[in-house]
Amino acid sequence: MYKGPADWTLIGEVKNNPRIHIPIFGNGDIDSPEKAVEYRERYGVDGVMIGRASIGHPFIFREIKHYMATGQQLAPPTIAERVEAARTHLRSSIAWKGLYEGVVEMRRHYGNYLKGLPNVKEMRLRLCTERDPAVLEDLLDEVIGNYAAEAA
Repeated sequence: MYKGPADWTLIGEVKNNPRIHIPIFGNGDIDSPEKAVEYRERYGVDGVMIGRASIGHPFIFREIKHYMATGQQLAPPTIAERVEAARTHLRSSIAWKGLYEGVVEMRRHYGNYLKGLPNVKEMRLRLCTERDPAVLEDLLDEVIGNYAAEAA
């Protein structure tokens, strides 16, 4: 995965070239609603693409849309929303890749879905070592039970 900062100067030059008459979208380092608006305005692009920031946080799209419409930050997703997104991702991964590969490939994503939760290391370890989808579903329910009360 690419690690360096994105250089948007060329994107801006292409967009501002008078010979270009197609929509130009920028990509790279957009990880917040504020940055999406800032880069869109600074470089004059028609839109921005989101990559890494959406991994384990698909809510970034609604956050950006809300910020662009209102200028206000949207409340962060609830624990239940985060877990439901992880559950949907798990089910889709299994449907697409098959039982074994779907479960194994999902392991790299739990950390992103659970990012910022206190003392989540043990739960993440349990999720990443379990192979049975039914047990994984129960563990995701346990996350809601353990953290929903803390969030309230």
